[in-house]
Amino acid sequence: MASNRFTVLGRNLIRYSSQGVLPRPIFGNFSRFSSTSAKKSPGTLKLTLKGLGLGLVLGTGYAGYTFVTESKPKAHLVNEKEELFFLDTFPNVKITRKIVNPADKSGLKITLFQYQTCPFCCKVRAFMDHSGLSYDIVEVDAVLRQDIKWSPTKKVPTMLIKTPDGKYLQLTDSSMIISALASFLRDKEQNITELASFYPSISYHDEKGKKKSDIMNKYFLMFKDGTPRSISKEELEEERKWRTWADNHLVHLISPNVYRTKEEALETFEWFSDVGEWSEHFPAWERNLMVYVGAAAMWAISKRLKKRHELSDDVRGHIYDALDRWVGAVEKKKTPFLGGKKPNLADLAVFGVLSSMEGCRAFTDCLDNTQIAGWFYAVKEQIMRNRGTVA
Repeated sequence: MASNRFTVLGRNLIRYSSQGVLPRPIFGNFSRFSSTSAKKSPGTLKLTLKGLGLGLVLGTGYAGYTFVTESKPKAHLVNEKEELFFLDTFPNVKITRKIVNPADKSGLKITLFQYQTCPFCCKVRAFMDHSGLSYDIVEVDAVLRQDIKWSPTKKVPTMLIKTPDGKYLQLTDSSMIISALASFLRDKEQNITELASFYPSISYHDEKGKKKSDIMNKYFLMFKDGTPRSISKEELEEERKWRTWADNHLVHLISPNVYRTKEEALETFEWFSDVGEWSEHFPAWERNLMVYVGAAAMWAISKRLKKRHELSDDVRGHIYDALDRWVGAVEKKKTPFLGGKKPNLADLAVFGVLSSMEGCRAFTDCLDNTQIAGWFYAVKEQIMRNRGTVA
């Protein structure tokens, strides 16, 4: 395969080569358009909403790009691609803490804007710590969000990476961040900005007419010269399957469990305050606002989330079932982790989601009522072994 082409690998394998696109994904029909053609794509396209890892590939070195389509549900594309966002100067924010690893040879200057106990932020930190990366952290006020007022999107995690020309590239979406960084770490000769362009953000209207956006290819790894011999296509497909499961199922069980009652909601936010060191980083009034307003709001929101995701009143039972399913998948491999002797991206994703509630009553109940503890603490040991020191 020519060096200027990339391979996108995952459950839905999309490979651009002289042989075309291989093979056809199992859950959608593909319509392929040439990026060099004079023809314009239709103004309205059907876009699947059931899977978040859709197969749109855009960028330098590609012969074309592919849209995953499905008969229903329907959504209408607004913009085929939103441009990458750069800052000319670093925002005027306080660096909360630094993770420094002398063994980090990536050359990346990374700043993570986060909530300490957000499941998606926990996923990103789990990956970066396991990868031995150094990075700065900005702890964002979950209520006022002043430290991300510079950002077009007001969600976390969001990441800034300093580029060779001195600008700052913004990455959003936890799974996209992990995939882009993992692709870079496999081949540091790749350009992180070019890699980010292979994970484009698109806007669309859902069935109710509400404008939304999503990141394409977020679960795919990009390889410059085809599949590495050290990992099989089947292993990558399985990894992507469970990464998607962590985002589409497991994470939706967290809020209904940690905010199950008013008492648990307040306990959870007090723990958030402790682990996030809110008393040190925010004024007392702001810390109290985050704890008491946050707890009340999330208790109410958790009820709506329970209904949205069709959970019964026995929310503990749902998360126990999910963890039993995960443990079963790992045990089937007859290895310590789904990735074998070392955690893969799926292990780190599931761990990250679960670690977001590690100090909550719900987590203790999960340890007491499932077999998750052995795997969880084995992953944690691997992460802490590779992690840098807090400065």
